[in-house]
Amino acid sequence: MDEATITPYRNGPYLVRGPFRLLDQDGNEIEVRRGTIALCRCGKSRTRPFCDGTHKLVEFAAESAPSADRSPATAGSNGRSS
Repeated sequence: MDEATITPYRNGPYLVRGPFRLLDQDGNEIEVRRGTIALCRCGKSRTRPFCDGTHKLVEFAAESAPSADRSPATAGSNGRSS
């Protein structure tokens, strides 16, 4: 069975590949016209939730993998370290 893959890119967006549905916080479906999309991580995109490349202009910085102190084994259910 196919499944979605989400890849955080260093200093960039989340790339989502594969079959998926994208919903807003109220559960309404957001139309997606591609099999691969880039989701904004910097919060500055004018096309949120999609990435428009603004992260380069604002010099957004984030690693592509969790740091050792924020690994899934040490993070709480809300994604924050306990």
